[in-house]
Amino acid sequence: MPKQDMSLMMPEPGAVVPFDHVAIRLHPNDDVAIARVTLAAGQVINTPDGEVTLAQLIASGHKFALRQIPAGAPIRRYGQVIGFASCPIHRGDHVHTHNVSVQEFSRDYAFGTDVQPVAFTAESARRTFMGYQRENGRVGTRNMIAVISSVNCSAHTCRQIAHHFTPERLAAYPNVDGVIALTHGSGCASRIGGEDYILLQRTLAGMAANPNVGAYILIGLGCEVNQVSDLISNHHLGQPYNITIQDSGGIRKTVQAGIEAVERLLPVVNATPRTPQPISELMIALQCGGSDGWSGVTANPMLGMMVDELVRQGGSAVLAETPEIYGAEHLLTRRAINPQVGEKLIERVHWWEKHCQRIGVEIDNNPSPGNKAGGLTTIYEKSLGAVAKGGTTPLMGVYEYAEPVTARGFTFMDTPGYDPVSATGQVAGGCNLVVFTTGRGSVFGFKPAPSIKIATNTPMYERMSDDMDIDAGRILAGVTMEQAAAELLDLVIAVASGQPSKSEAQGVGEEEFCPWTLGGVL
Repeated sequence: MPKQDMSLMMPEPGAVVPFDHVAIRLHPNDDVAIARVTLAAGQVINTPDGEVTLAQLIASGHKFALRQIPAGAPIRRYGQVIGFASCPIHRGDHVHTHNVSVQEFSRDYAFGTDVQPVAFTAESARRTFMGYQRENGRVGTRNMIAVISSVNCSAHTCRQIAHHFTPERLAAYPNVDGVIALTHGSGCASRIGGEDYILLQRTLAGMAANPNVGAYILIGLGCEVNQVSDLISNHHLGQPYNITIQDSGGIRKTVQAGIEAVERLLPVVNATPRTPQPISELMIALQCGGSDGWSGVTANPMLGMMVDELVRQGGSAVLAETPEIYGAEHLLTRRAINPQVGEKLIERVHWWEKHCQRIGVEIDNNPSPGNKAGGLTTIYEKSLGAVAKGGTTPLMGVYEYAEPVTARGFTFMDTPGYDPVSATGQVAGGCNLVVFTTGRGSVFGFKPAPSIKIATNTPMYERMSDDMDIDAGRILAGVTMEQAAAELLDLVIAVASGQPSKSEAQGVGEEEFCPWTLGGVL
């Protein structure tokens, strides 16, 4: 690509412009190109297949046709099907929701055909970060005390306890990164042992066990379905501090008891300092939200390249959002380390197909309006860009929502596509850091795992510089993918060692804790 910043260059009216100055074709078989800058109707572009005259204005990040596409024919980007022409599409036409539809098509779920051995870095040569080592051997990037509600009825009480511990009150405990409230909207009006009950308990237990949590207390109401005592026994949580509002005599007394419990925990948690740890102890949650047409071109493949290096150094990464790999899942089955892993992924995809039928929605309800405004047309197109976050190494395991992730390397967790719910499951599964790509400008943060946000394009990065940690749009200006990925790894190590991410510096992340609810409310 040219070295200058093409986002600032506009073709002169009437001029025939070289294709690579104004557009990108991602694969030789692609039917479409992506506009690097906003292009006017009538613009003539000298493509590898001959001159193309644009029929309409094409916004940056949007697609135009490079060849004639008959009605009903598949349309390819990334060399893969992203949809089908709902009417004849002519060369130079804007290709988007007005002329592209989604329909079922067969995907070859080959297992393991693209598995390549990983050239692991010698342990002595692996990079390190400053982390908190736990007694069980796991390592945290933060050292927090969590106040966890069993039910929505204790949410206010949990927040009152946690928010008592201001930075001034924590100043005497320099190794404690904060006291947080993990609250939610459920915990009752469901069946004991039902799907929602199991999901909630697994999520709460996973957050308690996350390596970024140095200690925790559990707060219940007393009469709820999700009993604190059952949560402790079902998930072998030992003997944590647990308090119920009804037994304690009300909110005020429970808040005081909770504050006293945290005060007893503070010196214990503070006794664990940061020490050098290999980055093999990092487990990164891979997220994208507010995606645009550049997500699969800049930020996601850059993150994937960083993930490959992390895996080579013994670390782990967890891809998620099953509805947002739909149409691209066959690319992941080819990387499955064995048929069982590939089959489990496909089983989860089929579960989502049935789940959507049960609740009367279509998976292609995703992309969102913002995704479409940014140039994404179908869920297939969005998914093909999203899977790039996972790099190229073997798929080592597939996990259910909030299930403890035990495999090293690249893995997948079944979650919804909604970012707070998805990230909650990943962190409950053990992730100690979140890396989040965005094209429209998601301001997502998450506690207790810091969230690093990657902007897919430079204009948005500059507009939202207080919220974006790194600009992947520089790749369009000539920065190599390798250089950008290396800089991202440097940032990951810095944040893992205690440097606040942009969202963390603004205090974002407590309200984003959002366990998955299937909808079984009685």
